[in-house]
Amino acid sequence: MGSVESYFGNLCGKEKKQEEERYVRANDRPSNLSYHYANNAIRTSKYNIFTFLPLNLFEQFRRLANAYFLFLLILQLIPQISSLSWFTTALPLILVLSMTAVKDANDDINRHKSDRQVNNRMVNVLIDGELRNEKWMNVQVGDIVKLESNQFVTADLLLLSSSEPLNLVYVETAELDGETNLKVKQALTLTGEMGDSIETLSAFKGEVRCEPPNNRLDKFKGTLTVNGQNYGLDNDKILLRGCTLRNTEWCFGLVIFGGPDTKLMQNSGKTKFKRTSIDHLMNVLVLCIFGFLFTLCFILAIGNAIWEVKEGSVFTVFLPREPGVNAALSSFLSFWSYVIVLNAVVPISLYVSVEVIRLGNSFFINWDRKMYYAKNDTPAQARTTTLNEELGQIKYIFSDKTGTLTQNIMTFNKCSINGKNYGELYDFSGQRIEITEKTQKVDFSWNKLADPKFDFHDYSLVETVREGDPEAHAFFRLLALCHTVMPEEKKEGELNYQAQSPDEGALVTAARNFGFVFRSRTPETITIMEMGKKVTYELLAVLDFNNVRKRMSVIVRNPEGKMTLYCKGADTIIYERLDRSCKKLMKVTTGHLNEYAGDGLRTLVLAYKHLEENYMEEWTQRHHEASTALEGREERLDQLYEEIEKDMILLGATAVEDKLQDGVPQTIEQLAKADIKIWVLTGDKQETAENIGYSCNMLREEMKEVFIVAANTPEGVKQELQYARRKMCPGAAEEPSVTKTRAGLFWTKKTETVQDEKVEGDYALIINGHSLAFALEKDLELELLRTACMCQTVICCRVTPLQKAQVVELVKKYKQAITLAIGDGANDVSMIKAAHIGVGISGQEGMQAVLSSDFSFAQFRYLQRLLLVHGRWSYLRMCKFLQYFFYKNFTFTFVHFWYAFFCGFSAQTVYDEWFITLYNLVYTSLPILSLGLFDQDVNDRWSFEYPQLYSPGQLNMYFSKKAFVRCMMHSCYCSLVLFFIPWGAMHDTVRDDGRDLADYQSFALLAQTCLLVVVSVQLCIDTYSWTTVNQFFVWGSLAAYFAITFTMYSNGMFLIFTSIFPFIGTARNSLNQPNVWLTIFLTSLLCVLPVVALHFILIQIRPTINDKVRYKTQMEAPPAPAPRRPVRRVSTRRSGYAFSHSQGYGALVTSERFLFKRPLKSLLAFSIQTDPPQPKLFRPIPEEREGSQSSQN
Repeated sequence: MGSVESYFGNLCGKEKKQEEERYVRANDRPSNLSYHYANNAIRTSKYNIFTFLPLNLFEQFRRLANAYFLFLLILQLIPQISSLSWFTTALPLILVLSMTAVKDANDDINRHKSDRQVNNRMVNVLIDGELRNEKWMNVQVGDIVKLESNQFVTADLLLLSSSEPLNLVYVETAELDGETNLKVKQALTLTGEMGDSIETLSAFKGEVRCEPPNNRLDKFKGTLTVNGQNYGLDNDKILLRGCTLRNTEWCFGLVIFGGPDTKLMQNSGKTKFKRTSIDHLMNVLVLCIFGFLFTLCFILAIGNAIWEVKEGSVFTVFLPREPGVNAALSSFLSFWSYVIVLNAVVPISLYVSVEVIRLGNSFFINWDRKMYYAKNDTPAQARTTTLNEELGQIKYIFSDKTGTLTQNIMTFNKCSINGKNYGELYDFSGQRIEITEKTQKVDFSWNKLADPKFDFHDYSLVETVREGDPEAHAFFRLLALCHTVMPEEKKEGELNYQAQSPDEGALVTAARNFGFVFRSRTPETITIMEMGKKVTYELLAVLDFNNVRKRMSVIVRNPEGKMTLYCKGADTIIYERLDRSCKKLMKVTTGHLNEYAGDGLRTLVLAYKHLEENYMEEWTQRHHEASTALEGREERLDQLYEEIEKDMILLGATAVEDKLQDGVPQTIEQLAKADIKIWVLTGDKQETAENIGYSCNMLREEMKEVFIVAANTPEGVKQELQYARRKMCPGAAEEPSVTKTRAGLFWTKKTETVQDEKVEGDYALIINGHSLAFALEKDLELELLRTACMCQTVICCRVTPLQKAQVVELVKKYKQAITLAIGDGANDVSMIKAAHIGVGISGQEGMQAVLSSDFSFAQFRYLQRLLLVHGRWSYLRMCKFLQYFFYKNFTFTFVHFWYAFFCGFSAQTVYDEWFITLYNLVYTSLPILSLGLFDQDVNDRWSFEYPQLYSPGQLNMYFSKKAFVRCMMHSCYCSLVLFFIPWGAMHDTVRDDGRDLADYQSFALLAQTCLLVVVSVQLCIDTYSWTTVNQFFVWGSLAAYFAITFTMYSNGMFLIFTSIFPFIGTARNSLNQPNVWLTIFLTSLLCVLPVVALHFILIQIRPTINDKVRYKTQMEAPPAPAPRRPVRRVSTRRSGYAFSHSQGYGALVTSERFLFKRPLKSLLAFSIQTDPPQPKLFRPIPEEREGSQSSQN
């Protein structure tokens, strides 16, 4: 609907003024409505009940083919030039327009339903001093709305207040970025003091000035003005539509952007109309066919003029010309008559059949039970029916990481404690056992506070802990104390951890299950349950993480008064700070770390140190002085941290798995064998993305080199890219080899193609977001493309949604290859829409990417089946369909051309009119549809066994301009045989009883019967896989032809409709003659024999990969699925999980104002508190906080 309104708006000259700044007044609807901001209703539909018919017909007749057939229909209504009845074109045209209109209407009805479902969601809105339950679509900019836990965020809101301490709210951003870990947002202290007081919120008259609507998910700039004071607004104070409120009882927000102006919808952008490369090629070919058709008609018109002058005058005695008609006019009219007669070269049934085949292959994807994810009840879905064959031509895949390759779930997998490795299982022979879902899990029923979702399989670790091993206890005590996790316990024993990163949550949960349960914290204490006993530690200091330190420490005092420093961090950092006595243990632990890294796990080393009372008092004093210093504070603190974090004792190491989706490494391996290049475009940090690269086997230790581009200047980026390129290909020219060509309809589109360069060995490229921004600029983009395309693997880190789309567009522009983008969040939408094919991962991560995608399924591993099976089959079927379709129609048309030389170029048809009408609609439609729907060269198992079968599609080998020319030559040969053999056989021939057989109607019947038999035999030769449906359609179509022919040529039809069925008795008089059947056999043999001979010779001399595999399928049984065995890999590279921390979180969790809930009865007290003149970031906690805290505990 929105697109229709904008269409008519543009038509009337109305153009929406570009918004430069947004001005919003809280609780003032009249003022905000004066700016004509969009309300919160969304509209993705295209039509309404009034505009559907005119707009849909307008869109359909914009297609060249439909307009052409409408033109033909008009020509056929002119008696002077029409040699065919109007219904031969009208019926197929009406059928095509109706089918397309029904499909478009159905799609738009679904869009209307989806819009209504979203727009009719309910939310509490503050109107006229009271909360009213309103539909989303009625929410206006400037309204204050109340959200409750687990509700979707209605619009883009400025957070005003919340039920949580410090005005914090927790949101899940799965719809936006695919990440299920919670994000923290925080309101201004000024607005947070309003709490949930309806009276105070109704009286709020704040004014917001901010940026206009845009698609930047990670940035927001604005100011809030209250009582003349300005307060800065950033992204941390904004709740975006599409997020879900979690673990927060309630919050209030001011609507800044609504409906189409929200960042979620802005990222959705306009849906691009995608067309396959075969569609583009068909447009060019159809244009060429038009040219060829008019050339033939011009030749025949000249022939008509010559014949009229030389021979036509003889016939005027008994066939006088109409008044005013001379040879020139007769020639002109015959030109248009032949345009009608020969129009079968571009039959309208071609487009109908293409749509039916695409629709059928889409249903096969939807119905594929091997792509159904039972856990979430999610089947695969072809959301568009026009791109199936493009799935068989993919060269580049662009993938998101979080939620696409990974599950965004961290699991405690293995650990090394005091030199002993835990977490692996071995059989009696010492062989490693692969852990699967069926493997027996450790029973944690002895621990009442254990997390039931936690899985572990090595019983020996539980036994070690329960036996009281001091090192194991120290190990898990460290995990329970050294972190920044916040606990939430709504019911006794039901613990919920709010972790800043999922890694930390996994480690604290592991400690919880092994008997060291983190229960609560205050700014000064941490309380844990140690093997069922409650122990409270005094928290003396938190030595926070940063990217340079790559470690975190806490200093605690136990109830006995003993002080200990617990530290965890990257192994290289911790090893430098260990005591000399740990050398032997360090060597053993390093071996375990190498094994963990080889398995793609994220490793972390743990150490501790006992501290003396005197030293600690003196260090604490110096720490206080450094933390309050005005100058050099960070440097002084770092020196103190370095001083105390040394001579530590090694405890062991942890291994956390950033859990990949099932089958990801195997899928990537299969796609690589199919010569498909995979680029990962992620917003994650470099270390995280690199680690996943190794886990997925995209990065391997045996690679010659992994290049990292991380420069901060354009010149630096250029040097790093050139260094990588020169090292990979020393002999390559400095300037790229760019081939310039023209393409598209009328050859108006200029294309530039950067040629591939051969590289010895495997390389990988990792590039950061800030470096990518420089590399995507005009003067560096070709350097980036050359270098990246030389690499086996490309990983782009810290990229924005816009950069993802730019990378895809760069490859599309200069490689002329088919691209596929796959993602799961709103930040992937621009990439999904930019690629030729967009795939959305559906499931727990959100649906925004799915709504914008062309295909969707629940797991990344289904991508290999989508491409290697459905995509390849669809491409093969479509190409065979097109080759055969053009063959049968050119053959049909060329026979008319040869006949013109024997009928005085009079535009008389060689076939019966009813045969012309039914040839494409009935006689040849079903057999060719069965070919396009059911044919397959090899089954799915062989397709997986030989991924190389996919490569012909990438090279466009099955249907191209060359293949089309070969098809025309084949048709030309067959048409010569089909015309001249029957003509020679019928010439001066008599029946068995001596009567004449050589009349026009008998020749027409023989010619059309020969044609139908030949094209049916050719179809049988082209069919690889025979099914019951194929057999039924082929034999059924031939039977239908003879049944219809005998019926139409019967006496009864002639008596009822004399003028419509003039071929009375022709069938029974001709087809009972042996020489007619002999002619049919001879014609078929001469047409088919050269094709069979050529196929045989090519298979013997130059067999394709398909020929080889098909031969193998005949000799061998189908391959069984290969069993997966665990492979032990050892790696010297390390990935510290600490990289996923953010600096500053330690200070937040130890804030005296962070851990206490506001008493519900004292809400108004906050709104009347007096503040210092400077703006504050945090709300003060009342003095009675200690009592409230103790009551909570």
